[in-house]
Amino acid sequence: MKNPEIADIFESIADLLEILDEQPFRVNSYRRAARAIGDLSEAIEDVAAAGRLQEIAGIGKSTAQKIQEYLDAGKVALHQELLSKVPPKLPELLDVPGLGPKTAAKLWNRAQITSIAELEHAIENEPERLTAVEGMGARKVRQIWESLAFLKSTGGRIRLGEAAAIVEALIESVRKSKGAKRVVAAGSYRRGRETVGDIDLLCQATKAAAPGIIERFAEAPDVRRVAAKGDTKGSVVLDRDVQADLRVVAAGSFGAALAYFTGSKEHNIRVRELAVKKGLKLNEYGLFQGDKQIAGAEEGEIYEALGLAYVPPELREDRGEVDAAVEHRIPELLELGDIRGDLHVHSTASDGLHTVAEMIDACRARGYQYVAFCDHSKSQIQANGLDEHRLAEHAAAIRKAAGKHKDILVLAGVEVDIFKDGSLDFEADVLAELDFVTASAHSALSTGRDETTRRLVRAIESPHVRCIGHPSGRIINSRPGMELDIEPVARAAAANDVALEINAHWMRLDLRDTHVRAALDAGAKILINTDAHSIADLDNMRYGVITARRGWATADHVVNTWSPRKLRAWLADR
Repeated sequence: MKNPEIADIFESIADLLEILDEQPFRVNSYRRAARAIGDLSEAIEDVAAAGRLQEIAGIGKSTAQKIQEYLDAGKVALHQELLSKVPPKLPELLDVPGLGPKTAAKLWNRAQITSIAELEHAIENEPERLTAVEGMGARKVRQIWESLAFLKSTGGRIRLGEAAAIVEALIESVRKSKGAKRVVAAGSYRRGRETVGDIDLLCQATKAAAPGIIERFAEAPDVRRVAAKGDTKGSVVLDRDVQADLRVVAAGSFGAALAYFTGSKEHNIRVRELAVKKGLKLNEYGLFQGDKQIAGAEEGEIYEALGLAYVPPELREDRGEVDAAVEHRIPELLELGDIRGDLHVHSTASDGLHTVAEMIDACRARGYQYVAFCDHSKSQIQANGLDEHRLAEHAAAIRKAAGKHKDILVLAGVEVDIFKDGSLDFEADVLAELDFVTASAHSALSTGRDETTRRLVRAIESPHVRCIGHPSGRIINSRPGMELDIEPVARAAAANDVALEINAHWMRLDLRDTHVRAALDAGAKILINTDAHSIADLDNMRYGVITARRGWATADHVVNTWSPRKLRAWLADR
């Protein structure tokens, strides 16, 4: 699929247009197109071949022509033209969290900064070059310096959703190999960590079939370089410098290998220590008593032989799960099938790609029993946020659309901005007219921990708020978000019966896993939402469920596992 490549080019075109101070409508049209292509579940090549490009919401005649141009020539002339108008390394400044096109343009035009290296040098040696630029005071410069440090700290790891696309393509390729049986991912991807380094795959097959499987793996799509190729193991480097390893394992050792390569290292050490205490030996080939293998074909039989409850992969981080397994206290974790609805989706009323009717139909197609529309409030100007008048009209339109469906509860809500002092973008009488209110912070995200905590607690105490959306405001690998003390925030949420959101988009996963567990310990409710800005975004629910599982959440902890009747009662109770 060329979808990610073309989406990246359109996003780059939008950035370059903004750097060059082009008209905002041109910038926004390319950003909208980039989102539409990135969210598309079909291969863009297939859509183009069928002549259906302009049927995609956000794709017009001009952008459709540029998509076809890329598919035919591998590049877009406008993109090349815009790149020629800026210094070669200037676009890399946009990789710095919080440094957008307008700031990059200022750094270039007023401080002659045209690369990350020049920016670092100026901060360290000539900060006055930067503070002389309008809007670039000492505080802003310090924030940029912290962002540069954050950028380095990501260590080349990719986000879970990005890894998923790679893993699924590789598994599909390996499965087509002659003799391949089970093919699964291991490592941090299987544990559901928010970022993934190397990708580890295991394939069950006979020794005779292994060389052909490794050969097929080495020829998989997007392989840039073969790092190693043996009889039972292959290692390749993919686009974006992602390394992927495949091991071919015999059936009798498959479970042991899967457990070993899933990790984490710390979890494996704890389990091996228990094996040693029982006079057993555990490695990637199996569980042995002397030279006799007593378990290994399946993971579950290894845990059982050691007298442990099975530990789901998401919990294997040495955070108390081994002790819980010894005492058979592993909870029955939330499953994707437990989710009955999504209480934070957007529509074309603000910055969504699809209408209310289209989003309702998409939720019904997924078997959901309820959905809440939470479009942006008025301070989110760049997201076409709703003022009081437009919000009232939008709520009426939602309720009219809801009346056409008896099989799904449709709620009229809003994602109201939380200001720096904890006050909200709308007055209480406006919020009182809605069915559901999510409150989220979108600005002033660099305040200190105490101020951030007070900000969220004040929002939680607002009488009409039922959920705090993406509580830290982070973007994984791009923006660290607000520092917050989760314990008092969670206690306030529990005391006021307000849910804390796990934003399921793989770029956010906010609450993060450790915050989920702290919230549960404090008695707070969890709500998993996709914050969907398109139909395709609804599929991100799985990442929110994974994050909830990593936080030890069961279905009882999560609001949107409830029946519509129970949900209505909760909403009416405040």
